[in-house]
Amino acid sequence: MLRTALRNVLANKARLVMTVLAVCLGVAFVCGTLVFAESSAAAYRAAASKDFADIAVSVTPKSAPPGAAEEEAGALDDALVRKLAEVPGVAAARPAADGSATLNGADGRPLRAGKAWSNLAAAYVPGKDGKDGRHPLVEGRAPRSGGELAVDSGTAAACGFSIGDTVTLATDGPVLKKRLVGIVRTEDSRVTAGGTLAVFDKATAQELFASPGRYTSIDVSAEPGTDEFKLAERITALLPADRAEAVTGTAQATRQATYTDTLTRGHQKMPMIFAGVSLFIGSFLIVNTFTMLVARRTREIALLRAIGSSRRQVVRSILWEAVLLGLVSSAAGFVLGIGIAAVLPDLLSTSQDSLPDGRPLVIGPLPVVAALAVGVGVTVLAAWLPSRKAAKVAPIEALRACEQPPTAAASRVRGVVGLVLLAAGAGLLVALTGAKDASEENLRNAMFGCALVVVALIVLAPLLAVPVIRLTGRLTGRFGITGHLARENALRDPRRTAATASALIVSTALVAGLAVIGNSTGQALDRQAAAGLGADYVIGSRSTLTAIDPGTEKRVAGVPGVRTAAGIADSTLFTGGGVRKIAGVDPATVNDVMKLDFVSGSLKDLGPGRIALSAAVAREQGVSAGSQVKARIGRNQEFTQYTVVGVYEDNPTAGDVLGSRADVQRDGFLPDSVQRILVRADGAAVSKTTEDRLRAAAGNSPLVQVKDRQALVDEAAGSLADLLTLMYGLLAIGTVISLLGIVNTLAMSVADRTREIGVLRAIGMDRAGIRRMIRLESVTVAAFGTLLGLAGGLLGAWAVGSLTNGALKQYSLALPWGTLLLVCLVSLTIGVLAAAVPARRAASLSPLEAVAER
Repeated sequence: MLRTALRNVLANKARLVMTVLAVCLGVAFVCGTLVFAESSAAAYRAAASKDFADIAVSVTPKSAPPGAAEEEAGALDDALVRKLAEVPGVAAARPAADGSATLNGADGRPLRAGKAWSNLAAAYVPGKDGKDGRHPLVEGRAPRSGGELAVDSGTAAACGFSIGDTVTLATDGPVLKKRLVGIVRTEDSRVTAGGTLAVFDKATAQELFASPGRYTSIDVSAEPGTDEFKLAERITALLPADRAEAVTGTAQATRQATYTDTLTRGHQKMPMIFAGVSLFIGSFLIVNTFTMLVARRTREIALLRAIGSSRRQVVRSILWEAVLLGLVSSAAGFVLGIGIAAVLPDLLSTSQDSLPDGRPLVIGPLPVVAALAVGVGVTVLAAWLPSRKAAKVAPIEALRACEQPPTAAASRVRGVVGLVLLAAGAGLLVALTGAKDASEENLRNAMFGCALVVVALIVLAPLLAVPVIRLTGRLTGRFGITGHLARENALRDPRRTAATASALIVSTALVAGLAVIGNSTGQALDRQAAAGLGADYVIGSRSTLTAIDPGTEKRVAGVPGVRTAAGIADSTLFTGGGVRKIAGVDPATVNDVMKLDFVSGSLKDLGPGRIALSAAVAREQGVSAGSQVKARIGRNQEFTQYTVVGVYEDNPTAGDVLGSRADVQRDGFLPDSVQRILVRADGAAVSKTTEDRLRAAAGNSPLVQVKDRQALVDEAAGSLADLLTLMYGLLAIGTVISLLGIVNTLAMSVADRTREIGVLRAIGMDRAGIRRMIRLESVTVAAFGTLLGLAGGLLGAWAVGSLTNGALKQYSLALPWGTLLLVCLVSLTIGVLAAAVPARRAASLSPLEAVAER
């Protein structure tokens, strides 16, 4: 039977190519997205990871040195470096004064703003030879004073910096201007993956990131054969236990791996969603292709049965064909998938979030296993189901007719199963409409309900095909006899029509649902951003770990046209229930710059030891005005009892918790600092000129952003960029797979109807009429899949939207008519394009040869 399988595979070259192409594309999309997921995660890990390969022990201060008093600044000085260098087993002790610095490019725009982990700063610490081996010079010289700076070669090339240029930067406060005197090379993966490196002289770096004469860490390398744990014990014995600690390089690497995994976990979710959708839709394509393939060979299978082959031999023969085709297609699909993985980063990168540079493709075992599972596993399964059915048909019955319509019992079973799935999915979605929040459990149930609805539509599609296509057939009927024949051809085999449309059903449902949710949420965020903000401008640092220059608040208050300038101290509040953002405000000015709607209580009693909670946090914590909450702010390690003075409606400007500015500034990560300044201007003063004056008052610092109300609204809408990228990516995947599916179906349909087409040509239909008939049939199938997909997508969007309404009061269902129209146009275009090759082949058939074909 293996020889028979080989002959059958090679017997029909066109059929072989279409089948291999179907399986190949399914494998390519799955493998490509998996390789991309692993590669992008590896690139982000490299961008956020320090190399500990040559570090046996790292000595660090126990308390953060920035801003600390001299006695609290740690014991990491030159004297300790010399002591560590003399410890038995130590090869070298390298001190470092590292931190973060954000640079302005030559165009004045910040580089990698908001990503402090990729904006590195270091001290140039020369060794005995006068050179720093970690920062070898490429051009110029090392910085020697506080007014000089060196940058890495990648940053210099990207920004067009040259020796002698003035570079504007900031660390955690005032804007600094330094003269570029050197360009260095670095092997640090955080920089080579797209980050920046600013190198200062030792004294300046110590002043910025530690304290005069102190270091932020000392890295110790070991002599060959030295155990790093024993070396760490010897070093620990030399350290003041209350001010410094020694950690092995292995332990540091483990801590960092945990951190980077958390940091990069989100960058794997979208590719995995693409992979899942690709697998789902690609499987439909493969199953559909093999179902039609085996159905076309019913007479051939019957002949094998008639000459003595058993059912098992027939099934085994077809399965061997599937294995051979799957292996070849898996190999080709895997290669094509690597090409897709290489292209995806450029397609999915946005101006707000581009992937790190210098990212090699990472090909792990998962994509290889997935290639075999999809290419061979799904193909064998796709061939096994129809082959068993075909092998059960009696040889004489099979030789008499090629098409075996489903029995009434089978149709009833399909209808019952489909209705049960539809009722279960719709019932679950309706039950979620009363949910008060978008918790993880509710979202999981909503996604499960949406999946049940889509599966139910696919199961019911053969039964729905007849009424839906008859309804849409009124439009194709306007094209005369060709339109009528196109409709009847689509209705001839509802199962094949439904299977062909299945990829479109899935992709359209996903895209339509995401489009509605994205549009509705975007508009709700716009309204929320505008409703919660009373200020006209927001001047803000990019994180709670950076601060605005202390003098900025006073300078901003003096800008002409500014009525109120309220400084906000942002930090984190740790409670037993998690971590929340807290904003330290002044009750005297907060009502001028925030629009707060209190459910209970008010801000009049806000002060030390008192906080106000957003409605979402209060609901989650189970507290109300007058309740007591144990929590700690920022770097404070002791929990304090706080009194809740009020509960306000969720407000993006206020955040989760409002506290006394004095409390937050005392315990925050950067004491006595502010992270935002909310500016209320006179009505006539809201202009581009005022905005420019505010930027100048903030010193044009790369750490500070100045945004007006419209910019905040746009930023809120911009948070949906990932969702839109996902939506259009899914549309692209669905388009390609649906296109191929319809091409395969039409091509096989044309081959099955060769004699029929010959008869139509013989009785007078011209080639243009044949082409029109095939195109209209394709468009009919595409329209059918689009209608079912839209129905499923809109139902899912309505249900998920009800969850959003519980967490976002301004949410209301808003249909993106333009996007939905685009989806419909794309689907109909797929139908037209898919029919091009089959229509041309059908029109080129000679009437006499077609009628004579058996």
